[in-house]
Amino acid sequence: MEPEGGKTLSVWASTAEVPGRPSLASDLTTDVCIVGAGIAGLTTAYLLAREGRAVVVLDDGPIGGGETGRTTAHLASALDDRFYHLERLHGEAGARLAAQSHAAAIDRIETIVSESGIACDFARVDGYLFVAPGQPADELDREADAARRAGLDVEKVGRAPLGSFDTGPALRFARQGQFHPLRYLSGLAKAILAAGGQIYSGVHVEQFEGGAHAHVKTATGRTVAGKAIVVATNTPDNDRVVMHTKQAPYRTYVIGMEIPRGSLPKALFWDTGDPYHYVRLQGQDGGRPDLLIVGGEDHRTGQADDIEARWARLERWTRERLPAAKAATYKWSGQVLEPADSLAFIGRNPMDKDNVFIATGDSGQGMTHGTIAGLLITDLIQGRANPWAHLYDPARRSIRAAKEYATELASSQKGYVPWVTSAEVSSVDEIPAGEGRILREGLHKIAAYREPMGAVMQLSATCTHLGCIVEWNPGEKSWDCPCHGSRFAPDGHVLNGPAMTDLARKN
Repeated sequence: MEPEGGKTLSVWASTAEVPGRPSLASDLTTDVCIVGAGIAGLTTAYLLAREGRAVVVLDDGPIGGGETGRTTAHLASALDDRFYHLERLHGEAGARLAAQSHAAAIDRIETIVSESGIACDFARVDGYLFVAPGQPADELDREADAARRAGLDVEKVGRAPLGSFDTGPALRFARQGQFHPLRYLSGLAKAILAAGGQIYSGVHVEQFEGGAHAHVKTATGRTVAGKAIVVATNTPDNDRVVMHTKQAPYRTYVIGMEIPRGSLPKALFWDTGDPYHYVRLQGQDGGRPDLLIVGGEDHRTGQADDIEARWARLERWTRERLPAAKAATYKWSGQVLEPADSLAFIGRNPMDKDNVFIATGDSGQGMTHGTIAGLLITDLIQGRANPWAHLYDPARRSIRAAKEYATELASSQKGYVPWVTSAEVSSVDEIPAGEGRILREGLHKIAAYREPMGAVMQLSATCTHLGCIVEWNPGEKSWDCPCHGSRFAPDGHVLNGPAMTDLARKN
C-alpha cells in the first residue's frame, strides 16, 4: 500500500494488502460514526458491531494508512515509561490498573486473532529491559519492585538473549506479544464488514457536532449522523486547543536490517536510554532472513533536521551490538504523542457533548493503547462501567505531572520564534530539487518546495491549526509543525492533525 504519513514505506505497508474501500457517496445515519481507520477506530468498530451496533468508519486515507502502519508493533504490558514513574504520577493503584489494561489489550488481540482467523504473525514473546551505557544500574531493581506491585510477572536475569551482545543484567517480562499490524487491521476490517459495518476511505471530515443531533460533515458536504461520534485520528482533530496542551508530538525512527534466521529468539528488547532503543524480530516470507526492527532517536516533531543522521545512528548502534545484521533495507519514521503524565487520553471529550469520544496520547504504546480505547469506549457507549475509565479520562488533571507539562508547553512555543527570524534561503534558486526551505516575503513566511523536475511550489508557512511556522522534514518530505505536530505534504495537503485545513497556496 502507498504511504500516507510521508515518503518512507514501513515493512508493514510493503507486505500487507488491506481492503480497498469506496469514498462516501451519500448522507448516512448510523448508531456510531467513527473517524479514523487505525487500530483504535477499527477495534472500536469491531467490538460495537459484534454487539449489534450499526457502525460507520471514515478515514481520509486507506485502512491503516496513518500511524498504525508506522509502528514497530510491540505489544507490551511492560510499559516504557517505567512503573516507578507511573506510581509517582498515578499512585500504586493507578500503575496496577495501567498494567492490567495493557495486559487485557494483548489478551483481546489474541482472542480476536483466534476468533476471526486473522493471519498476522501474532506471537506471545518475552520482553527484556536492560541498562543503557551511562544509566544507573539500580534502575532495574526499582522497576522490578514497581512492576511486581503492579502485578506483572517479572524476574531479573543475567542478560537479555541478544546474541553476541552482552546486555548485562536485564528484567524479563513474560507474556508480551508482537504481530503484523496491517495484516491484523485487514482482518479486523473484513470482520467489521461481515458484521454489517461500513468503512469508507478518502473521506476528509471537516466538522464534528455532538449532542442530540450528533453528526460529522465531510469536505464534500456529505454528513453522517449518529447517536455517538468517536474521534480516533491519532490526535483529536475535533479539539482545537485543550487536548493539545496535555501532550506533545514526537517523531521516532525505525530501520529494518536482515539477520540470519535463528540468530536471535523472538522477543521484545528495549533499554533505559533517553531516548531509548527498542528491538524486535519479524519473520519474512519466502525463506528470506529474519528482519531485525530497531527504533529510537526520538525528537519533538518539527524540531530537528538531521533525519538521515538519525537513521544512520540507529544502524551504527545495531551493528556495534549485532554485527551479523546486514545493511538497512527499510527506513521509516512515525509520530508518537507523549502525554504529560504518560498515559493515553481515552473517553468522553471534555470540551464536547457526552456522546463525543476521543482516543489519543499513545505514548509509544499505540497498539495496546488503541486496543484499550476500543474496549473502554465500547463500554462507555454501551452504558457499562469500566475500571479503567477514571485512569484514562481525557478530563483528568495531574498536579504531579506539572513539571513535565511545563517543559513540553515551553517547547511548543518554539514554533512561534521563526516569525521574527530571517529566512533559511533568500531565493527559490537556492532550494535543491526534492527539498523544501522557508523564505520570507515581507512580514510573511513562505514554505517553498522544489519538485524533482524543477518546478517550485510556494505555500503559506503558517500552520492552519494555531499559527506556528512549519519546518521542512527531509526524511519524510513533509512540512511539520513544531508546536502541536500537524504535518503537511509538499503540496500543503494535511497529513496529520490537529490541523484540518491545507496550507494555503501562494502560486
